[in-house]
Amino acid sequence: MADKEENTTRYNPSFGQALVAGGIAGTAVDTALFPLDTIKTRLQSKSGFHASGGFHRIYSGLSSAIIGSAPGASAFFVTYEYFKGTLELKFPEPKYFILIHSAAGSAGEVAACVVRVPTEVIKQRMQTKQYHSTPSAIRAILTHEGVLGLYRGYLSTVSREIPFTCLQFPLYEYLKRLIAHKTNRPRVEPWEASICGSIAGGTAAALTTPLDVIKTRIMLSSKHQNIHKYSGVVNTFQRIISEEGARALISGIGPRVIWISIGGSIFLGVYEKL
Repeated sequence: MADKEENTTRYNPSFGQALVAGGIAGTAVDTALFPLDTIKTRLQSKSGFHASGGFHRIYSGLSSAIIGSAPGASAFFVTYEYFKGTLELKFPEPKYFILIHSAAGSAGEVAACVVRVPTEVIKQRMQTKQYHSTPSAIRAILTHEGVLGLYRGYLSTVSREIPFTCLQFPLYEYLKRLIAHKTNRPRVEPWEASICGSIAGGTAAALTTPLDVIKTRIMLSSKHQNIHKYSGVVNTFQRIISEEGARALISGIGPRVIWISIGGSIFLGVYEKL
């Protein structure tokens, strides 16, 4: 049994496998579940759901999401697998399990956000009717805010993604190991990994929704706005609490949990299968 458990923890995809699998999985999720993401963003907007577009044009910003999806997901998984494999060799004891996957996931998110944040800024502003095409969004942001405008909300995104990953991936890996142990197999089947991914993703999504609301508010506010302008995680948190109450911090929790539960199932299931 010890040998089987060792095989479960030491299986690490190659660089190429992680690159391709992560890219395919990320694109599949972002494309299939984009309407849920749009609804979530509009619910979290300061302007309100209907003013931000309601149920109209729910695919606005899809092209930006697709452009950043594969590179972002690939960057995450290549970094994640590298750090996980390296740390498992240095710290093979079970007591380091959660720490290893949390650290590897956090490193993966920091790398992925370098690619993901510019496309996320464009996508979310298109979802809330600020721009009508990706080229016009890029031109407007570069003209009025400069290159740094494309990275507006980078720190708030990392601040959301690290707690999310520290919850999702240790839980995901734990559930996989538990199933493999119970069934006396070295690895779980892709459909089993999908279920583990759905549970882990939904749980992490619910718990990190307040951070997601803060991230969305910061990304949707441009440098030259006089109203609805947010800056900094702490300042945005305080403003939302004082102006709208704590309930506003869980805006969009329903679509977010559904989207990430389904997304985690597809994303991690496809990744495991490849």
